Amino acid sequence: MKRENLAGGKAWRAEFGRGVVLRIVLCGALGLAVHALNAQEKGGINVSVQGKDGSDAGLIISAEATAKEVGLPMYPGARPHKDDAKDSPAAKLGLWGSSFGFKLVVLKLESNDSPEKIAAFYQKALAKYGTVLNCSNASWAQEDKSKNSAANRLTCEDDRPEPGGMMLKSGTKERQRIVGITPNGQGSLFQLVYVETRGEKKPA
Repeated sequence: MKRENLAGGKAWRAEFGRGVVLRIVLCGALGLAVHALNAQEKGGINVSVQGKDGSDAGLIISAEATAKEVGLPMYPGARPHKDDAKDSPAAKLGLWGSSFGFKLVVLKLESNDSPEKIAAFYQKALAKYGTVLNCSNASWAQEDKSKNSAANRLTCEDDRPEPGGMMLKSGTKERQRIVGITPNGQGSLFQLVYVETRGEKKPA
């Protein structure tokens, strides 16, 4: 499967389908940010301002991130994965204001272990955040559509892995953690993703 670096967007489309992650992430903007950071070699962008009313707004863009920031453990023996010399194996993007907020943390990793073994490891790790959705399973996708659920209940929606891949999700729509895994020869490529969104609260 042809892959592009984090900036390209197509690789993430291949890994995570056309669902909520792609709608939220805005890969183009993230890609430009990561390219800029690669050009700077080190450092990032971290800007915060405070309004006269006490509200604050800010922007964080970094090509460095940790599994701790995703909220998941590092898989034993996993290594950072780069598609090419200019690619970054990690990215962090945050944008917030008085009435909204967005945070994205991504780690791209590789392992000599099979997708099934990695999935079993993260199935347990994701369980601390609630029910673990296996979006690789077509029957779960059907269950998503058949249930009337709370507005904040996490679903697979249109997120699907590529054929042969696996995708697990847990959390809520506002705070979700995603693990996407694809075969890579005798081993696997996988991504750990944390997405947090905060919109303006409607008056009661």
